[in-house]
Amino acid sequence: MKTNEFLNLLKENTAKTLLFEYKPNNFVRANYHITEIKNITIDSVDCGAKTDFWKETIIQLWEDPTEIDGEGTMTAFKALAILNKVDAIKPIDREVEVKFEYSNTNFHMAQLFVNDFEVSQDRIIIKLGIEQTDCKAKDTCGAPATVAESQNSCAPESGCCN
Repeated sequence: MKTNEFLNLLKENTAKTLLFEYKPNNFVRANYHITEIKNITIDSVDCGAKTDFWKETIIQLWEDPTEIDGEGTMTAFKALAILNKVDAIKPIDREVEVKFEYSNTNFHMAQLFVNDFEVSQDRIIIKLGIEQTDCKAKDTCGAPATVAESQNSCAPESGCCN
């Protein structure tokens, strides 16, 4: 999902509760905080010596451990107000992928992609997911197209990615 698509979803549903499903049937606690918005630039070189460059928006979600039983929910209106305030200080690139950074005591810290979303009468559920790391230079290093083809495709001394 592009940042502008996320912002438009919030604008179109301001009165609705904004929830995040970080894995199937597991939700960020309703009283979460948006603690940071990051404009990220990735300028990389892969193991095949190919350069790449892209930007992302990362929105950090945080659960205050002292508010475990706390009430309150983030509405799309409130989230949009936070993002607009940040945008006034540091403009947010709207044409880039938006990801959400999150962790809790049962889930490792990860940058999660938006896989889907669901809008109902009173809420928006942003369905997040993890993508696995991948070798971008499979043709150069001889790695199979999928992990299922070989679990040891990048084993030491295999010639892959070195």
